[in-house]
Formats: sequence, structure tokens, C-alpha cells
Amino acid sequence: MGYQSNRPVTGYPAPGYPQSGPNPNQNGAAFACAAPPPPQYYNQNPYYAAAAADPYAAHRATFLRRIFAVLIASVIIAGTVIFIVWLVVRPRIPQFRVDSVALSNFNSSSSLLTGNWDVRLTVRNPNSKANLAYDDINAYMFYRRVSLAETAIPPFSQGTKNETAVRATFAAARTYVEKWVLDGLNTDRASGKVDFTMTILARVRFKAGAWRARRRLLRVVCPNLSVNNSSGSLVGGSRGCRVGF
Repeated sequence: MGYQSNRPVTGYPAPGYPQSGPNPNQNGAAFACAAPPPPQYYNQNPYYAAAAADPYAAHRATFLRRIFAVLIASVIIAGTVIFIVWLVVRPRIPQFRVDSVALSNFNSSSSLLTGNWDVRLTVRNPNSKANLAYDDINAYMFYRRVSLAETAIPPFSQGTKNETAVRATFAAARTYVEKWVLDGLNTDRASGKVDFTMTILARVRFKAGAWRARRRLLRVVCPNLSVNNSSGSLVGGSRGCRVGF
């Protein structure tokens, strides 16, 4: 039998090529394989894998890498700038001191408490390069962790190394208190003095030239404000306060 050039060609066709019917490249001969090839045939063939690859995938990957690099560089640069500014400015928390307390119209003979507190404070900015701005200032008067009265203090600003006199006035008008609080107040009054605690919550911002720090919550606690029962004034002179963020 002689060689026949028009014998059927065996094997699988290229992806997308007709699976049956005449093959124009084989002089009208049909493919011997009528069923489509398994998917792994093309996946394992490097020729077809390269042909099927997305030509834009490499460009997208390069673009994403550049975006991530820019973001990381921006974060590093911003962090470095903030750290350098902090080293130069060296922000320090302000200092609070209670200079006087005047208590009047105080009555704890029943379950309804009445009293007026007039507190004078000195607030100092210890920073030599940063100004301070206070707002949303609220003050609370406590007795043994029980709130008796609260008030708001007007916002104010301070220059460097500046001291500001601040006044906080509280009023308890027939405020209900529990029996154990009433008993403690009466016992302390019988001893000659009553100890109160004042707490201040405020939003403060540091400013140095064009640099503006974000507002932070400042907490001020002024304990052991001993008030003389007869005179209604602060016993033992001024008191320092604990300050923190």
C-alpha cells in the first residue's frame, strides 16, 4: 500500500477551531476526533497557555505595584514629618490648680440637697512653642463619686507660657441624693469640713505656627477639696489637679 497524503490527521484541534466537518487545511479531510478535548489539554500545553494569557495582566500588576508603593511612601513621609514636628514642638499637657472654693446655701438636712459652689482655678500652658485652645468644657462636682452638680465653662485660648484664670460655678437646687450620701454629708459637716472632688472634661488642641494637632479629650481631676462647714471656704490653700489625656 502506498503512502496517502490525504490520510485523516489525528489529535485535538486548537481552541475555538471547529470540532467536526471539513478541514480546509487538510484538503477536505475531517478530524478524526469528534469530541472536544479535555480542559487540561490546553492548560498543560505551553503554546495554548501563552496564547490564552491576558495581554494586559502585566500592565495591571505593574500599575497596582506602583499605587501601593506611592501609598506606602506617603505614609512613611507623613509619619516622619509628624515625628519631626513633635520633636521640635515637644507638646506638654496643661496644668490646673484650684485656688479657692466658696460654698453657700448648703443644706443637706433632707433627701433633697441644695448648695452653690464657686470655684476659681488657674490654668497654665507650660509650652514654649505651642498655643492651646480649649472648647467643650464641662465640669462636675462630686461627693464620694456621686455627682451633685455640673456646669459648663466658656471656651478659651492660651498663648505660650501663659496663665488663665477660670471660674466654675455649680448649683444644686433640691437635688435628690440617696440616704447613705446624706448620712456621709451630715457626718462630715459635724466634723467641721466636707471633702468634694471636681472633674473637668474638655477638648484641647495644640497649635504651633501652621501646625495644628487634632483635638484631644483632656481629663482634669481635682480631689480633696475640703470646704470648712462654718465659713464655706477651701481649707489648706490651693490644690493641684491631676491632668491627662
